[in-house]
Amino acid sequence: MAIRHSASPPAAASDAEPRSDSRYRILVGLLIAAATLTIAILSGCSEGVLAPKGPIAGAEREILFNSLGIMLAIVIPTMLATLGVAFWFRSSNRRARYLPDFAYSGRLELLVWSIPVMTVLLLGGVAWVGAYDLAPTKPIPSEVKPVRIQVVSLDWKWLFLYPDHGVASVNRLTIPVGTPINLELTSAGVMNTFWVPELSGQIYTMAGMTTRLYLQADHVGTFRGLSGNFSGDGFSDMHFAVDAVSAENFAAWIEAARQAGPALDDRSYADLVKPGVVATPFGYRSVTPDFFSHILSASLQPAPAQRAEK
Repeated sequence: MAIRHSASPPAAASDAEPRSDSRYRILVGLLIAAATLTIAILSGCSEGVLAPKGPIAGAEREILFNSLGIMLAIVIPTMLATLGVAFWFRSSNRRARYLPDFAYSGRLELLVWSIPVMTVLLLGGVAWVGAYDLAPTKPIPSEVKPVRIQVVSLDWKWLFLYPDHGVASVNRLTIPVGTPINLELTSAGVMNTFWVPELSGQIYTMAGMTTRLYLQADHVGTFRGLSGNFSGDGFSDMHFAVDAVSAENFAAWIEAARQAGPALDDRSYADLVKPGVVATPFGYRSVTPDFFSHILSASLQPAPAQRAEK
């Protein structure tokens, strides 16, 4: 008696194809949903590097977007090609060609190497041009005379000196809108970084050295400034407010600052330089002439304990 075999394997293969197709559709749907969610989150950014309020921060955002666009031009086709290859060469696709003896293709080799070479050239060009145009020491073109401000990073606070106006403030930087700001920065302690994401890039402050940075605010408002370099227990509270005001309000603020607060001299500075967090910003009605140079020279001197050892 002959035994008749069942034709179940072909049926199983036919059932696997719809299941495989559905899995790829779900994967593509998840990728589209993730991209949509990312775009929605980024579109809601109202502050920081994606919401510049000055020419320097705006140019930095443009570099960021250009670099992102160049990288996405490579990443997105690569991801789509990966999904396409995986879908086309699935086990249920009988039309896919299987080439186990494939070894070399000049066209494929050219494509594989030309894409990363072009990526490096484009990203390198964007970075090189941006690094030159946004050099921290490069003045901002303007018909308005820059305002000179000297910045000292302390533990864990910021001191802002206005040498041309004879006043100073702690943890509050007041600047006129539409005016280039020429910052001279140093540190009275450990190395730190000065950063106002909506107005400028980030630059280091180092004891005994002066770094320079130009920034400008094109809009009235209060912006967040902070330290970007860990410097001890009070690092998380080492932030300050940047008040961008009109030229008239800036002049009024200077006059008000000259009428209130203590004088900044060696004695008051000795109290200020002690490690600690300042909860409320305050100002100094007067500053000892050339005090910034005094801070620079003092930071070069050895500490009392080091002098005792010698």
